[in-house]
Amino acid sequence: MKTRKFLSVAFIALVYGATSFAQKTVMVGGAAMYPSKNIVENAVNSKDHTTLVAAVKAAGLVGTLQSKGPFTVFAPTNAAFDKLPAGTVDTLLKPENLKTLQTILTYHVVAGKMNAKDIAKAIKMGKGKATLKTVSGGTLTASMKGKVLLITDENGNSSNVTIANVNQSNGVIHVIDAVVLPKI
Repeated sequence: MKTRKFLSVAFIALVYGATSFAQKTVMVGGAAMYPSKNIVENAVNSKDHTTLVAAVKAAGLVGTLQSKGPFTVFAPTNAAFDKLPAGTVDTLLKPENLKTLQTILTYHVVAGKMNAKDIAKAIKMGKGKATLKTVSGGTLTASMKGKVLLITDENGNSSNVTIANVNQSNGVIHVIDAVVLPKI
């Protein structure tokens, strides 16, 4: 009887413990981002990321961002794209600018899954700054301004992470409020 009671308690503890470690669903752009779905499956539902999704489709990167990964994506909102000079997005979406569009989009992606805690640890180890190598071959610099995680591009322009740790089945998304650009 004692063994059965112990096993029952152990089973309940295991089930409770497993559910407490489950990744939570985060709301982005009015849509639930499910940790069981991949980056593209979630992003297409965010009303705040329609420009990014259109750009990813135009660049032919859907298959890449649906693959196993893992990836860390710094995802600019529509408002972030709106901060670019007038006509920039339309120009980038033209077929003749495919390579430039791909470079800019993959500049927002780091191989591997880095949640905010991982980035903060890298910043601490780097004495206030962490250099992140992007899939495009460029670098982003992560730092903190108070409690805000900043991502700075090679041109010295910064973006704030507005929503961190949006877990995906193939990585993590951090929503940012500005488009970061490589030196082109």
